[in-house]
Amino acid sequence: LKLGNKDNYYNFLQYSTLHIYFQIVSKSEIFKTSTQTDWTEPHNRVKRGWVWNQFFVLEEYTGLEPLYVGKLHSDMDKGDGSIKYILSGEGAGTMFTIDDNTGDIHAIQRLDREEKAQYILRAQALHRQTGKPLEPESEFIVKIQDINDNEPKFLDGPYTASVPEMSVIGTSVMQLTATDADDPTYGNSARVVYSILQGQPYFSVEPRTGIIRVSLPNMDREAKEHYEVIIQAKDMGGQLGGLAGTTTVNVTLEDVNDNPPRFAQKLYQMSVPESAPVGSIVGRVQAKDLDEGINAEMRYAIIDGDGRDTFDISTDPTNQFGIISIRKKLDFESKRSFTLKVEGANTYLDPRFLNRGPFSDVTIIHVSVEDVDEPPQFDSPHYFVEVPEDVEIGTVFQTVSAKDPDVANNTVRYSIERKSDPGRYFYIDITSGALMTARPLDREELSWHNITVLAMEMNNPTQIGSVSVTIKVLDVNDNPPELAKYYEAFVCENAKAGQLIQTVTAVDLDDPLGGQHFYYSLAPEAANNPNFTLRDNQDNTAWILTRRGGFTQKEQSIYHLPIFITDGDQPMQSSTSTLTIRVCSCDSDGNVMSCTAEAYTLPVSLSRGALIAILACIFVLLVMILLILSLRSQRKKPYLSDEEENVHENIVRYDDEGGGEEDTEAFDIAAMWNPREVHLGKIRQDMLPEIESLSRYVPQTCMGDSNVHGYVLAKLYEADADPCAPPYDSLQTYAYEGEGSVAESLSSLQSVTSNTDHEYDYLSDWGPRFKKLAEMYGVMEANNPLW
Repeated sequence: LKLGNKDNYYNFLQYSTLHIYFQIVSKSEIFKTSTQTDWTEPHNRVKRGWVWNQFFVLEEYTGLEPLYVGKLHSDMDKGDGSIKYILSGEGAGTMFTIDDNTGDIHAIQRLDREEKAQYILRAQALHRQTGKPLEPESEFIVKIQDINDNEPKFLDGPYTASVPEMSVIGTSVMQLTATDADDPTYGNSARVVYSILQGQPYFSVEPRTGIIRVSLPNMDREAKEHYEVIIQAKDMGGQLGGLAGTTTVNVTLEDVNDNPPRFAQKLYQMSVPESAPVGSIVGRVQAKDLDEGINAEMRYAIIDGDGRDTFDISTDPTNQFGIISIRKKLDFESKRSFTLKVEGANTYLDPRFLNRGPFSDVTIIHVSVEDVDEPPQFDSPHYFVEVPEDVEIGTVFQTVSAKDPDVANNTVRYSIERKSDPGRYFYIDITSGALMTARPLDREELSWHNITVLAMEMNNPTQIGSVSVTIKVLDVNDNPPELAKYYEAFVCENAKAGQLIQTVTAVDLDDPLGGQHFYYSLAPEAANNPNFTLRDNQDNTAWILTRRGGFTQKEQSIYHLPIFITDGDQPMQSSTSTLTIRVCSCDSDGNVMSCTAEAYTLPVSLSRGALIAILACIFVLLVMILLILSLRSQRKKPYLSDEEENVHENIVRYDDEGGGEEDTEAFDIAAMWNPREVHLGKIRQDMLPEIESLSRYVPQTCMGDSNVHGYVLAKLYEADADPCAPPYDSLQTYAYEGEGSVAESLSSLQSVTSNTDHEYDYLSDWGPRFKKLAEMYGVMEANNPLW
């Protein structure tokens, strides 16, 4: 038995293990290769080529000389140098070398078991001279023996972990595992023990498993949330001389619902104006919770108070506010303050902490309603009224009522918004709110009216309330029926008696409740007509039939048949329409061929030149007529005679002397003598205000006043109600007298430079004219001293 080199022996002793290398030399006759060995028989020498076991060599050798691994030897080696040893395989020549004479193997580089744990090599003995193998090639293994040269490592550090607050002692936080690159099957180089370097007394670690556990009870997240724990892993079973590695574990306490919510105040004061709309926000409250996340989620509710029906509270999920809003319309005059009892409670409860008391809190909210100057309010949100179209002017058909809702209860005045009644069909009494007609109504012209009535406070004109009034004009039978269209019938010359030639229908602008019913007959003057007759079909149609046959165009080509139509409503309306019937020549099938006589043709056709000459003559005549009319228009108009009592007057803006009253057309002052005869269709040119003055109308009761003042007011109301009655107010500006004027007056009536052909003597009797006008209307007597 040969023992390996002594360095190996000492290393083996260090690790309390003796590894013996067996190198069986072929010269020995101790062993036999036969599997069936009889130790009682004499030992016979058996030839062996290579006999050795695997070699061991320590890693991380740092000596100056190459590290001896082992020795190769052949029994054919006589020591004379004729044997040459050759080494091949993994690491041969780079990691390992062999002395080809002695067969000694050495490691020439530093070996690392963690990089490669063993090498497989092949050895062969050759004759040095001939190079022939003396032994068959054999394979052997060189194992690298581990030493403790790697510390434990935490591959995934640093770590984060979490554990619920208030956890009991021993609650597992997490498990750590450190890895050691050394050989775990040899010695204690890879046996790791864990310990805690930082984090006591809150946490501990199990030495063998690396499990971190809670070691202090009732840790409160609200007091401290984050902890830094340092864990050490040491090999060699934790003994002195072992290598160690550390890592950091950041432990966070998870929140649990262990804190109830709390309001910052027990009483809150809020205010809101009474004009705030429904749904608007009054204010916000918040019950703060030291917990977080789902444990801090809140719900708010109004659990008591006299404002439970007037206000609502909702929860803002983002900020956990309680938002108080208006549920019903507020009225300062009805109730000026409200009290709310509001509860804030957690939505999620942890059953482990229910014994800590109710997880809710209560506060009181006092809401004050502020007074606001409100506009007048009508007693109804909308009015609907039906008015017959034949109602007399001035008839009251509806009375609206509004009042100031404020404590002051200011007086209210009424008016109609003019853009809602552009035709000025209606008038309202400014004090009573009585609606009446100001113009005749016509359902066929306008069947619906939608007006807006305004109510204004007298002391504060900016406060205006409004209400819509819908007026339906009811139908009255005031339109006669007429034929639906212009009918023009024809009858064939060969027509026979009783033949239908036309079916007529009628229309009526009225709309009676029972529908239209028309009755047809011939007009009295045509009742005994020998040519045609009429049959009423009782279905709003009538037939026109022939009474005889044998019509001829030469005898009479056109007949006019008057048809009398009445409706079935009260008061009955009727009309007479004429049907034109033409006599036509027809074929045997009754198809019209011709209804007029043959047209005469000119005996001689005109040439193109003749037509052009005729057109030129006509053009010349037209030019001459236009010139004559132009010259005549430049002549002066004759003076107005006093007998006509038709005076034209106008006031215009002058930038020069001008021609006086001949400059423009003016209205007829004669209309002032009889205003009732003024054409109602005339359009006024003056501007009307958007909302008519509230004080210009006079109630109808003044119409019967016998004194002069009442009569004048009644006439004034009548003129105001008539949008077409003259005179039309205007304001004219005279900025320039005109060149050469030496008159002191700005009026061109007495200017010396004005046309001397004009005479204005009729202006001297304006006083008697006004007296006569006053007598006609009975305003005052002719001998009244006021004149």
